[in-house]
Amino acid sequence: MQAPKDAIVIDGSEGEGGGQILRTSLALSLITGRPFHLVKLRARRHKPGLLRQHLTAVRAATGVGGAKVQGDALGSQELVFVPGPVKHGEYTFSVGSAGSVTLVLQTVIWPLLHAQGQSVLHFEGGTHNPMAPPFEFISEVFLPLLRRMGAQVEANLERVGFYPAGGGRFTAKITGGQPLVPLEWHTRGEIVRRRARAIYANLPKSIADRELRAVQNLLGWERPELRALEVESAGPGNALLLSVEFEHGAELFSAFGEKRISAEQVAARVVKELREHMEADAPVGPHLADQLLIPLALAGGGSYRTYALTQHTLTNMDIVGRFLPVKFETAAQHGDHHDHHVVHVKPA
Repeated sequence: MQAPKDAIVIDGSEGEGGGQILRTSLALSLITGRPFHLVKLRARRHKPGLLRQHLTAVRAATGVGGAKVQGDALGSQELVFVPGPVKHGEYTFSVGSAGSVTLVLQTVIWPLLHAQGQSVLHFEGGTHNPMAPPFEFISEVFLPLLRRMGAQVEANLERVGFYPAGGGRFTAKITGGQPLVPLEWHTRGEIVRRRARAIYANLPKSIADRELRAVQNLLGWERPELRALEVESAGPGNALLLSVEFEHGAELFSAFGEKRISAEQVAARVVKELREHMEADAPVGPHLADQLLIPLALAGGGSYRTYALTQHTLTNMDIVGRFLPVKFETAAQHGDHHDHHVVHVKPA
């Protein structure tokens, strides 16, 4: 493939080696105007190259940014992306499978927030996919943080799309052109609200009831904090969501029902994640630690405290630093029960 001479060359097999390298590169290429040449895309994955959700992210970025692209085909392990000017408007992005549409949003949200104007985005595909944040994580945890940083963005779920049937829909409204302000987030404060939600479609309610009963037994939460929610969906599916709202932010953990996995095992899986978060006494969990890097970099600074510095996060730091004039510094703090990491984002 012919890439421009000034293209940033990225090895997609390095670090975490997943689709996030692609999504971050697409978003920041549109913001900075810098082309990139991505090689060995998802090379170490079970199914290497572009899957449907990755291809939708490429085409979404191409659509909002008038970009020129080579290699945008299923299974492709090489991509050349030359960005154009970002244009606001009304867009529809369809994965055409149960691939995650929340990850497609996390590709186009940054260039549309950066450029002046209003956009309405319609997403179709998987809203509740085990390999990605569920819609509620986006609407209740991620977007409120962006609004704290000055972003004008909201999202509304219209239909749940479980894996493998998909068919979910949600709409996002973005008003761009307002600079993001740095975020300093080191404490979470007192608990304001706790919720356990067992979402199910085209399955017996007893599955949701058993999950909630297991949560109650494991955590001692009260009945008003537990809720079974039957939803309309194209196929069968079940998700157990545990959310905790604190004075200074929220966190949400999820587990999904699977064949040959009992309701009690699903509950135990997500309770383990929640307990780790509660015991750590740090506001930022493993997924947010990764997802806060781009907005803090665009804001030109900020810091947060986390108990989980994953390979995802470290890889994202590297990719963000290739496009934006920022540096990331991490400092370890040793606690009685958990080690913490303070992540600082500073101008380079």
